[in-house]
Amino acid sequence: MTIYDCQTCGACCCNRQENRLEHFHDYVQVFAEDALQAHPKLLVRLARQNKERQWHLKLKPDGSCVALDGEVGQSVGCTIYELRPQVCKNVQPGDSECLTARRERGLSVEPTG
Repeated sequence: MTIYDCQTCGACCCNRQENRLEHFHDYVQVFAEDALQAHPKLLVRLARQNKERQWHLKLKPDGSCVALDGEVGQSVGCTIYELRPQVCKNVQPGDSECLTARRERGLSVEPTG
């Protein structure tokens, strides 16, 4: 069985290299149908609107999502797991997005287990 442990990874919760190289600061978009939109105070704390007035999760200086708690590659957790945007839910352990993010953060792409 192939296992990628999200709680010891968190790489997919970081801004992608191509975005950083292009100085693209919008991160995960929070769409109107996402559960986080129903929590305006939390939305304002964790997200920002771009010039098109689209909401996007904020990033910490290290490029990780502000909702990510812990250290990437060590021990992490999403502080808004139940409210996370659909875009976050779309990434699955071991899929191409996961493996690309792991490579970019210098984490092994070899599964455990």
